[in-house]
Amino acid sequence: MAKKISKRKSMRRAKTATESVISAVIVALGAYGIVSSVKRAAPVPASPYVINAAGDPENPLDVPVEDPDPNKTIYESVPVSTKDKFKGNLILVNSDYQYFGGDEVLVNIVEKNTEEGIDCFAGNDNTTSVRDIFYEALKNMLVDFNAATTYNDIIIEGGYRTVEEQKALYDEDLANTGLDYSERVALPGHSEHESGYAVDFTTSTEWNYDGTGEYDWINQNCWKYGIILRYPENKTDITKIQYEPWHYRYVGIPHAYYMYKNGLCLEEYIDLLRNYTYESEHLTFTDDNGTGYELYFVPSDDGADNTFVPVPNGLDYEISGNNCDGFIVTVYTPAEEQPTTEAATQEQSDAEADEAPTDDENAGDASQEAVPDAA
Repeated sequence: MAKKISKRKSMRRAKTATESVISAVIVALGAYGIVSSVKRAAPVPASPYVINAAGDPENPLDVPVEDPDPNKTIYESVPVSTKDKFKGNLILVNSDYQYFGGDEVLVNIVEKNTEEGIDCFAGNDNTTSVRDIFYEALKNMLVDFNAATTYNDIIIEGGYRTVEEQKALYDEDLANTGLDYSERVALPGHSEHESGYAVDFTTSTEWNYDGTGEYDWINQNCWKYGIILRYPENKTDITKIQYEPWHYRYVGIPHAYYMYKNGLCLEEYIDLLRNYTYESEHLTFTDDNGTGYELYFVPSDDGADNTFVPVPNGLDYEISGNNCDGFIVTVYTPAEEQPTTEAATQEQSDAEADEAPTDDENAGDASQEAVPDAA
């Protein structure tokens, strides 16, 4: 009987020990999961650009500062879906980076022109469409082009395309050239036209567009509307696409301005922006209209559903994916206050008064001029 009781006690002890071990393992796994989640969900760390009041438990970018500078920008961290790195007007679509679409907000060019009474350019047919934001830029640019030149023959020959339409064009080009690959038509899934951010121009007079003559006005001014000539003649080794004077792409005014002024194609610009991370120096510049911009790059957290992106508190900003490895934040910085006309006039008058010679100086100059040459 004693042996049976001892056996039962031993079994109970073994069971208790096993349950204790299992409980300890569960607790350890739970703690590890929590720590891992916290690490994975941690916001972008603070940088010298962040100035916050110390001890704010609700601010994920809390930085102890004894004497905060009220003129410095305060940044806060916002979650952005990591998949959104494939969206935005700065996405790079080429042979290396496929376009992942499906949510394009498109407008029909013929219908929009009819609604708004625009007759200085047209869509190729009733199916020609582009992104709504791109249509507004195109409309404004081509209305101004018409006002500057009286030309009204621009036709949007190619706008948005489905991947099936792109494949048909690609296969047709291979059949015509006999090559294994195309230098004229992008691979299906890798065309900017599939994004709705690109168009091809032609004309109703020649059914050809080379961007020369009066049409050069577009090349010189398209940046003002957020549009770039996508495949320049001197960048074919980088874009891997032959010179296409008819192919234009929407990127947004700040970026079109910087690329135009610095002679960059989109591939070069995206590479350049990677050097201006949130933690380091930001890219800052002012356009010809006096509007200031501040840009920085935030790598995507590909191991998490969301990427924490630092954004300025109280300033207008935009976030665009680059379709590669992260996000580009564009901040619209406050323009420097200009003096009123009356104040500016007074400042100019004061400056001129300071520079003007006194009566004594004038008298001295007159005396010197009146002295005849001793020779």
